Amino acid sequence: MRIAAIDIGTNTVLLLVAEVDQHGKIDTLAYEQRLPRLGRGVAEHHNVTREAMEAVARVLMEFRVIYTSLNVEKVIACGTSAVRAARNRNQFLAHIKAVTGLDVSVLSGDEEALWTYRGALSGIREVGSLATVIDIGGGSTEVIVGDRKTVHQRLSLDIGSVHLTERYLKRSPPDTEEVEHALRVVQMEFERLSGFHFSGTVLVGVAGTVTTVAALAQGLPTFDLSKIAGYRLSKNSVDRAYRMLRMKTADQIRKLSDVTEGRADILFAGVLILREFMERFKFGTIITSERGVRYGLVMQAWERKFTGNERRFTGNDGNFGNW
Repeated sequence: MRIAAIDIGTNTVLLLVAEVDQHGKIDTLAYEQRLPRLGRGVAEHHNVTREAMEAVARVLMEFRVIYTSLNVEKVIACGTSAVRAARNRNQFLAHIKAVTGLDVSVLSGDEEALWTYRGALSGIREVGSLATVIDIGGGSTEVIVGDRKTVHQRLSLDIGSVHLTERYLKRSPPDTEEVEHALRVVQMEFERLSGFHFSGTVLVGVAGTVTTVAALAQGLPTFDLSKIAGYRLSKNSVDRAYRMLRMKTADQIRKLSDVTEGRADILFAGVLILREFMERFKFGTIITSERGVRYGLVMQAWERKFTGNERRFTGNDGNFGNW
């Protein structure tokens, strides 16, 4: 089964084209990322701008050329935090349908958390019985705790790198008052995780903040998936990235590496969230995963076709069918 999965996020639009065999083994055929920043201004004005709609539509038309050339059987397109939050989301969905022909589904926060978790763990061998997955997005942060068979706890938090930057970190670099305000907001949101059981879990991180810091920690000039996927990022490395980014302008961050392109102005906010999470919940390392909700949606489509239901098992090493 050949599937295209598209994740329309607050900052990025991501494409996965995957071949999934009858046993559930995923073979990645195409892996693309663009950064039209759909959610720019959504936190303040609660609407997706016309310019952002058109930018996302152009990306989706570009993606259509890619997945059409690969003869996919099914295309899944989903919107997440920015689309959920926008008052004019129906207008956005109608515009995308008119321009591209795609029907975009809007994932709830819980759905996004569930399929992010399952997608993230599908490519991680090191995770044993228990895992915590954190997905620091542009508009929200998903935290999910579970094992290889079930998700035990999941929550979508109202903090993300784009929204935190637009609301609280308006200077470049931010001043002390802005940073302290942002930290208080993040800490208050983390209070909602007081009932979560993180002890004994392995921390796995998906999305651009974690992959970018993993690249910077290794001194990579460009994005190299083979060196980023599965990379163990220490809390000390996250602390160093936080201190370094705290003192730099967006232009200075952009010059560090090509991996910061499209997220230089929001990277510090994402690292602030990551650092505070690891500090508060006592995680010394985080495993970097290039996977996320796209892989989860591919798994969902495979399960519906081959099993008639959606198993809660996440699988191992990309093979989630045999358990």
